[in-house]
Amino acid sequence: MVFPRKTISVVLAVWFCWLLTAASPAIAGLNDDKFDGNIFALYGGNGALVPPKVSVEQALNRPDNATLLVFFLDDSRDCKQYSVVVSRLQSFYGKVTDFIPINVDSILPKDSYSPTEPGYYWEGVVPQTVLLDRDNQVVFNGKGQVPFEQVDDKFREVFDLLPRSESETPKRRPLNEVNEELQ
Repeated sequence: MVFPRKTISVVLAVWFCWLLTAASPAIAGLNDDKFDGNIFALYGGNGALVPPKVSVEQALNRPDNATLLVFFLDDSRDCKQYSVVVSRLQSFYGKVTDFIPINVDSILPKDSYSPTEPGYYWEGVVPQTVLLDRDNQVVFNGKGQVPFEQVDDKFREVFDLLPRSESETPKRRPLNEVNEELQ
C-alpha cells in the first residue's frame, strides 16, 4: 500500500508534536514562582473561589456573615501552597462566611482606600489573610502561610464554637495529591 507524501508528512508532524508534549515536564509547579493558572483550582482543589461570589462592599453589607479576605498572586510559591489552607477553611465555614480571594495585581494604587475596597486591608504581603467578624471588625490579620489552626481558632471565636481542644476537627476527603499531603 502506498501513501501520498502529504499524508506521511502530516502523520509525522502530528507524531512529532505528540512526542514533544508527552515527553516534556510540567513548566510550573507547586514549589516555584511561575504562573500556571488559577491556584485555587490547581492546588487547593477549589476553582469556585475565583472569581469571588461577592465584592468586599457586598460582604460588608451582609450582617449574618463573616468575611475572609485572602490576598494572593497566582505566580507565588507561598500562595500556591497556602491555597490548600484557604480551600480547607472554606469547606468548614463557607456557608457562613464570604470568602474573597483578591489577586493583588488587581488592586489599583492610590493614596487612600475606603473600608469597602480591598486595598484598605492589604499590607503589601502575599499571602495575607484578613478575617472580619459579623460587625466588620478585623479579628485576624495573618501574613504569610498562616497555619489552618490559627485561622480556625479565630473562626471559632467569631461563631462562638467550642475550642479545638474540646471538639473534634471534621475531616475532609482529599481532592488531589496536594490536598492529601497537606491535610
